[in-house]
Amino acid sequence: MRLKIHHKITLILSTIMVLILSGTYFYLKAQLTIYTYQRIQNTLVKDLNFASEFIKRNLFAASDLQPIDQVADVIGQSLQLRATVIALDGKVLGDSQISVEDLPNIENHLHRPEIQQALKQGRGNSRRFSTTLKKDMLYMAQPFQNQYRQGFIRLAIPLSDIDSLVQSLRKVLLFSFFWTLVLVIIAGHIVSLIITKPILKISSYTQSFADGDYSQRILLNTNDELEDLAKTINYMSDQIKARISDVITNKSRMEAVLLSMVEGVMVLDNNGTILLLNQTLKDFLQIKQDFFGRKPLEVIRNIEIQELANKVLKENTGVQSSELTALLPQEKILLIHATPIIRQDKIDGAVLVFHDITELRRLERIRKDFVANVSHELRTPVSTIKGYAETLLDGALDDRKNARDFVGIIHSDSQRLANLINDLLDLSKIESGKMIIDQGAISLNSIIDRVVKVLEKKILEKNLKVSFNLSNKILKVWGDENAVSQIFLNLVENAIKYNVDGGSIQISAQTQNDFVKVNIEDTGIGIPAQDIPRIFERFYRVDKAHSRQLGGTGLGLSIVKHLVQAHGGEVSVSSVLEQGTIFSVTLPKA
Repeated sequence: MRLKIHHKITLILSTIMVLILSGTYFYLKAQLTIYTYQRIQNTLVKDLNFASEFIKRNLFAASDLQPIDQVADVIGQSLQLRATVIALDGKVLGDSQISVEDLPNIENHLHRPEIQQALKQGRGNSRRFSTTLKKDMLYMAQPFQNQYRQGFIRLAIPLSDIDSLVQSLRKVLLFSFFWTLVLVIIAGHIVSLIITKPILKISSYTQSFADGDYSQRILLNTNDELEDLAKTINYMSDQIKARISDVITNKSRMEAVLLSMVEGVMVLDNNGTILLLNQTLKDFLQIKQDFFGRKPLEVIRNIEIQELANKVLKENTGVQSSELTALLPQEKILLIHATPIIRQDKIDGAVLVFHDITELRRLERIRKDFVANVSHELRTPVSTIKGYAETLLDGALDDRKNARDFVGIIHSDSQRLANLINDLLDLSKIESGKMIIDQGAISLNSIIDRVVKVLEKKILEKNLKVSFNLSNKILKVWGDENAVSQIFLNLVENAIKYNVDGGSIQISAQTQNDFVKVNIEDTGIGIPAQDIPRIFERFYRVDKAHSRQLGGTGLGLSIVKHLVQAHGGEVSVSSVLEQGTIFSVTLPKA
């Protein structure tokens, strides 16, 4: 059972008092017994002197025992003791508690211890069992002598009387000690409550302190060590509150930094187990399971990350970097910088910073492809122009028939080169955001009519049938008129280029909530399914030779995609090989 502190104090004080009072009681009990016997003996001495003088005055030379026994009776009644008159030879001459008739039957007392001691020392005493009265007695005797007789006067008191007196005194003593103990226990309990009240106050505060409430204060006016303790705890509370505030502030700052970082961060302890992952890392590595206390390999199934962590924890060689490709589950290219945490010249952990450079590497690849494609696209018309120009300079100018053909080829390829350069400039403006798009409400019907009229000659050359399935009312979209015209000019021109002779083109439009969706459907050669995802990439052609023959730059659909996205719309394509293609453009409705 758990005892409270004031109960313990009361119990300790009570135990100490019981021990003190018990020791005092037994000591006083022994001393009281000795004192009582001493007092009785002193009284017996006085009584014995009185009895001796009484006998000297009242005992005469009588031949019979009757007068002597009467003297013994008077002394016994007067002193309330047993009085015995004994002759020098030990014969009992009188006894206050024995009838005169029985005196001859009493054995000789000469050899009684008290008589023998009185003979030798003038007074004797003894404690012994009386064979005459059948009880324990305290005897005291001394000799007497007058002109008529000499002998011994002996006084006796039953030990039971003395014991009764001692027992009564013991009871009084015990009763006093009992109530003293009760009062001490009550006083001790009150004192313990007074002492423990501030302790309980401190305990209550420290409980609140442990629960995180640092606003309370211990107010004590005990002017002792407890008051000093209270002041110390109050000061400690202020210090801890300030430290915790600093820790929380620093933690919040660190969390804000980690959350705002576009890089992923992993912190390891000196055993290589994960302590912390920031949200960015969890997001792009799609980590959903519990990570704390686990190895990187258990959380990210990539042995190269684990090996990099092991290396930086074993070798204090500064920052370690590694670029790797991981399937998580999508393929990602990661650049990882691993730095050891050094404390007291020992490696105490590591920090791994993950950079997702997938898009960077993709853009680098696109840039390389773009440079290669531009170089290739420029090389062909430039080489053609240079070759025919050199031929003309070498004397072909005089051949008027061939010279005209050569000049026509130079003109055609220079026009193709100009178209390529213009498309590159337009695409560059769109991607860099430098193209000014002046948006407003424009008529979609008018733009499509104008586009078809511009391309009418090419439509007639291939004997194509163009049909419209537009709404009866004027459809208006929100956008830049020139940009929207360029979108549909490129799409309709593609529908013409890749259509079969005598084929058809159907242009339809319909409203969908806040947008207008325009479909341009042709009956051309179609696009293979594996090429559809890349159809909007720059310089991507399904049939490069055929595209160049038709005069395409490979940038038209890329320009379309960027212009549509700049208007907040979408462009998509569906196609069946040898059956035709449908391009769908969604633009905001005005």
